[in-house]
Amino acid sequence: MKRSEINAIIRENRALCDKYLFHLPAWADWTPADWATKGAECAEIKNNCMGWDITDFGSGDFAKVGLSLITLRNGNINLDRKPYCEKIMIVRDGQVTPIHFHWNKMEDIIFREGAGKFCMKIWNADPKTEEKIEGGTVKVKVDGVETEFEAGKTYSIEKGQCVCFTPYIYHTFWAEGGTCLVGEVSMVNDDSADNRFWEPIGRFPKIEEDEPAWRLLCNEYPVLK
Repeated sequence: MKRSEINAIIRENRALCDKYLFHLPAWADWTPADWATKGAECAEIKNNCMGWDITDFGSGDFAKVGLSLITLRNGNINLDRKPYCEKIMIVRDGQVTPIHFHWNKMEDIIFREGAGKFCMKIWNADPKTEEKIEGGTVKVKVDGVETEFEAGKTYSIEKGQCVCFTPYIYHTFWAEGGTCLVGEVSMVNDDSADNRFWEPIGRFPKIEEDEPAWRLLCNEYPVLK
């Protein structure tokens, strides 16, 4: 991805959060120059990969295969006792997050706001082979109510509803008809070791530096003073 593209996406995402009155932490607006002045007091933000996360999953086509995330709070099993994570995700019309599951993380995915329909497909994974099991049904909780879904079928949830994905449930999601603001509340998030994608992909994009960064991504923070 080009840095100019990432900068434009972050600006658009920031405006969308403002539109829906979803308030972000002050550090979401820190510039690279601001970060250059920060010290150990900001270690949790850096060490736990909090902040802007714009990815095309190595597809080269962010509009079709990609996702914008802002990790608002997160723990780190090696560094602290915080056992939870919260994110807000911006899912664009027709933009797909690739099929994946987590070995350890349980997560609630919440449709917060937006002009589109929030859609998903889910499958069970074989716990031994990690193969995606076609056919049959998958049981997940929707707003705490155990619900049976047909594997591989497209489903959507309403604004305010949430689906709980437990480990070894393959899932993919996208928006139809407009952009969706989607929340995630989960156990600690570790993108370096807890994503099992159905097809091999890249988690973070390779960036072509065609202009200066407007905001740093969560994996770009400098060494803290």
